[in-house]
Amino acid sequence: MHAPMYPDREMGRAGAPAVNVIHPEKSRRIDAMDEIKRALEVAEHIPFKQLVVHLGEKDDGWSPRTLEYATTALEHLGAFARPLGVRVTVENLTSDATTPEHLIMTLELAHLDNIGVCLDLGHAHMTVGVQEAITTLGKRIAEVHVHDNHGFRDEHLWPGDGTIDWPATSAALRGLAEPPAAVLEISDALDEAVSTLPSRIQESFDKII
Repeated sequence: MHAPMYPDREMGRAGAPAVNVIHPEKSRRIDAMDEIKRALEVAEHIPFKQLVVHLGEKDDGWSPRTLEYATTALEHLGAFARPLGVRVTVENLTSDATTPEHLIMTLELAHLDNIGVCLDLGHAHMTVGVQEAITTLGKRIAEVHVHDNHGFRDEHLWPGDGTIDWPATSAALRGLAEPPAAVLEISDALDEAVSTLPSRIQESFDKII
């Protein structure tokens, strides 16, 4: 399950602020934590194993203060999730705050051994590169978001329709000690015929197995 990115159903289009656990304003961080905890409580009724969390927004930078807010949020959310049988995973975005290097630094400095990483392949392709991201995040990778792009914009294309090297990506993922869960994240604006979806989905997962 993915943690909410906005507290409304319109994904912020009606003016609601983003759910941001590393926001400079304390009240915004508290509101964000409360929103994510409400989502976690869904596990009491619909069991799930992992919750993917965003650390901030796409333009958030990296600083000692960011590190402090991130470790505090993840420590708290991890403790809240554990009795519910849920593991919190943090996703690499395209921000400086969530590069693979900074995610690993956050988790290791705070000894957050129970927190995993959701590797977003499209975001990695736009930033440090997929192979470097897998090498850096390594055994922390518990989940993978699968989609493609051309390296400049978060297009959420079908695997193979962008420029990610899928044979190399598949080989790197197969080299992980524990196989991660894989979630296909394709844009709903691609105007794909419904009849083609089953075969395209199968082709996509075949590329990473």
